[in-house]
Amino acid sequence: MLTALISIMMIGQLEQMKGPAPDPVAVDHFPDRLHAFVWRNWELVPLDRMAEMLDAAPEDIAELGRSMGLPAHQAISEDQWKRSYITIIRRNWHLLPYEQLCALLDWTPEHMAFMLREDDFLFIKLGNLKPAAEPLHYEAPSEEARERASAIARLVDTHLPYDDSEPLFAFIDDLSQPLPEDQEAIRESRFSPRFAYSYFALYGDPLLEIELDPFPDGYLARLAASGVDGVWLQGILYTLTPFPWDESLSTHWETRLENLKQLIARAGEHGIGIYLYLNEPRTMPQAFFEEHPELKGIDIGGYAALCTESPGVQEYIRNAVQTICEAAPDLAGIFTISASENPTNCWSHYRGGECERCAEPGPGKVIGGLHRLIREGIDAAGADTKLIAWDWGWLDDWAPDVIAELPEDTILQSVSEWSMPIERGGIPNIVGEYSLSTIGPGPRATRHWELARERGLRTNAKVQANNTWELSTVPYIPAVENAAQHAANLREANVDGLQLSWTLGGYPAPNLEVFAAIGADDTLSTDDALLQVATHRYGAAIAPHVVEAWQACSAAFRNYPYDNSLIYNGPQQMGPANLLWAEPTGYTATMVCFPYDHFPSWRGAYPEDVFIQLFDDMGRAFEDAATQLRAAYEAHTDDDTDSEALARELDVMQATALHFKSVALQGLFVQTRDRMIAAREAGEEGTVSAMRVALRDLLRREVTLAAELYAIQRRDSRIGFESSNHYFYVPLDLIEKIINCEWLIENI
Repeated sequence: MLTALISIMMIGQLEQMKGPAPDPVAVDHFPDRLHAFVWRNWELVPLDRMAEMLDAAPEDIAELGRSMGLPAHQAISEDQWKRSYITIIRRNWHLLPYEQLCALLDWTPEHMAFMLREDDFLFIKLGNLKPAAEPLHYEAPSEEARERASAIARLVDTHLPYDDSEPLFAFIDDLSQPLPEDQEAIRESRFSPRFAYSYFALYGDPLLEIELDPFPDGYLARLAASGVDGVWLQGILYTLTPFPWDESLSTHWETRLENLKQLIARAGEHGIGIYLYLNEPRTMPQAFFEEHPELKGIDIGGYAALCTESPGVQEYIRNAVQTICEAAPDLAGIFTISASENPTNCWSHYRGGECERCAEPGPGKVIGGLHRLIREGIDAAGADTKLIAWDWGWLDDWAPDVIAELPEDTILQSVSEWSMPIERGGIPNIVGEYSLSTIGPGPRATRHWELARERGLRTNAKVQANNTWELSTVPYIPAVENAAQHAANLREANVDGLQLSWTLGGYPAPNLEVFAAIGADDTLSTDDALLQVATHRYGAAIAPHVVEAWQACSAAFRNYPYDNSLIYNGPQQMGPANLLWAEPTGYTATMVCFPYDHFPSWRGAYPEDVFIQLFDDMGRAFEDAATQLRAAYEAHTDDDTDSEALARELDVMQATALHFKSVALQGLFVQTRDRMIAAREAGEEGTVSAMRVALRDLLRREVTLAAELYAIQRRDSRIGFESSNHYFYVPLDLIEKIINCEWLIENI
């Protein structure tokens, strides 16, 4: 009965997940919404699946694709299909209503609601609203639509070479291959643990969908050769152990634990430990608490917290952790987020004062007590599993009390760069997290580590060694000197261990290697570490030139206009793939998903002109570094340079440049467009005409950037991808951007 109630709640929640339901954004550059749907799903959805959803024949859909100049539709592998669902949801969010989106993915409404809620805050990323798209069905195109499709086909013929292209997700096969014999694991380091996330894991339920292995042996070997000694994945207690109040919620828990045990054994062969991320206990629907009121904590919408001061919940947490550690006694560690992320304990979202059990003990004892329960579960199993308490979200006046209440053998983890003061373009700001442009550690982490050491606790630094939300759609930001200096600073600060990445940043990249090199040798300078890594990866002759390029990129990146609003809302993840509009969309940018045209949330604290200039400067600097490195290579073509590896390095450097240059152009476009609209409303025809000329010039420049990035992504499938968001864009999105710009040039 309870399971049925929860299922009904989930389906009802999907209906609630519409928010204000505004009109979808326009797709005027396509003949109509039907053509836009076919275009956007051509590389990602099987033809018969599209046809079935549209009540059409597959040949009808194929003909629509041909009319726009698209190449023959290719079969979509099962592996690609399962790895692309977020990309599919994002590109159809404004085109389809929920019922058709479920049909396209072959999901139930219940599953859609669960994924929107639990898959790394997907509904929040999508804007906490569902555009009011009408049902879409196939209709034979009108003459006007056919003429517009023919115009698109002519553009495609100009910009769409398909020869020698690398399929989407090809990088997974590359990373899964056996490691060359001349590469060995880096074992020695003053930093331990050193754990990262998989570059391509699915976030939701990786221990059940083992056919999509997040850690193939070849990839584990490459991580070990990059100095990584641990990897992490999300765990949800009620899916890993029996949920005592309704075990039907825990279906397949034994299978997950067996798969975890096997993964631990396999990773251990490479010297890599497995760490579980627990953000517990998860909230339950209000219907659950009608039967179990003694477990209820604070209300959170249609849900409520399982109160960790309730004896029943305490027993559940302790027993669940014990069950996990007994089934997988070699689990290397458990790390927690206990304030924010998902709402969990009553103090997790700062509202514990509303709970009659949690108000009096306060956040220190409640959160410290939660960690004691986890520690007791580990100890009851007789396991050596580490417990890492991450202070993410703890308020400043909480931290001393929480740290004082942690179990004695807890590791205290803090974001290294958090709260560092910066100045970019003359504008002062404060760093939150996810910054490679800022070199930690900062005052918050330093203060918390000192409190931990006073208690005899070990310390971890959470960093983003490879990339950040400053730019996530390249496998690493080639600001390698910044990574090296950060590692050296943490070595000097006597930090014990490292979490090297959140869900972004798990590529076996040079940034990881410099962290490993500096951790392995207390006397190694940052310059020597850079040269050592460049020589190992690309060859001795070209290595000094690679180091010069990394240093140039690092210096430029230290002027990144960091702001919390920018890193979550800006267009840097989409780069040239982000569309432009002749009129304001009225939409506000969303967290690492849809930047739209909302310039205020892109720029945060920075004035428009400063923001534009800083991104343009960075783009030019990265482009210059790539140009000079390419010239150096062409002058040394007969040496020991690993040409293929260097070509991939240049792709990353150039793609980074294109993203930054495009952000500057998009900011300038929106600024100029809005000025033109204001002039038009004021009847200033001369200004309108001048602005129109300027906009057309900006659009032509954006076409060039999109075409250049298209060529790179076609040969390098890593570009545009990030594990928790899948592909932000695929090659056809960059061609769509060209179509979008050309249409605006004609119609602005």
